[in-house]
Amino acid sequence: MIIITGASRGLGKFVFNHYVKIGEKVIGTYLNTSPAKENIGQIHKVDVSDLHSVKDFIEGIRIDLENIVLINCAGTSYNSFAHKADLVRWINVINTNLVGSFLMIHGLLPIMREQNYGRIINFSSVLSKMGVPGTSAYSTSKSGLQGMVKSLAQENGNKGITINNIDLGYFSVGMIEQVPDEIQNKMMAQIPGKRFGDPEEIINTIDYILKTPYVNGASLDLNGGLL
Repeated sequence: MIIITGASRGLGKFVFNHYVKIGEKVIGTYLNTSPAKENIGQIHKVDVSDLHSVKDFIEGIRIDLENIVLINCAGTSYNSFAHKADLVRWINVINTNLVGSFLMIHGLLPIMREQNYGRIINFSSVLSKMGVPGTSAYSTSKSGLQGMVKSLAQENGNKGITINNIDLGYFSVGMIEQVPDEIQNKMMAQIPGKRFGDPEEIINTIDYILKTPYVNGASLDLNGGLL
């Protein structure tokens, strides 16, 4: 069973549609963007930052949970210089991107440990390692995932469970739509291949992690050499 958060838009939608298309058993979540009509029933409304919402979701699908793969794609961003930041919006980014990922993991880990199998993949970001003005909320939320996977890999590696991050650079779909053209051009100039990533390359990386259990506690750069 593949569970994909944030499956109704952007990269999460792309990943969800890919695994549905190849015949995998997939369940997704959404919050603000309604899923396509053909996916209704496969995608559930869940606020990943809310403990009760996450618990209700997991209980509702528990009977189907076996050989669980969790891909945490749900995310949000908010750009502002720190001294001007709206604190409610800043904290919401942390609650969605970092706390939300942990709540999903926390809810599913007991089942994974009982079954002696689990694969957890978080979408992190190149911004966790770069200093880009105005991105303190987003980069902080993604940086937190770095330490989390190290700790959880130590706790669960003996139970057949791996947890890793994919540190995404700039891709042709997803949050790139929120990046001003000036910043896009600046980042493009720093990428050796002078192109943004193809989302198919994300699928290739996910499949590599799923097939390689010795990759554990890692944060894999997928950014075209941007760093």
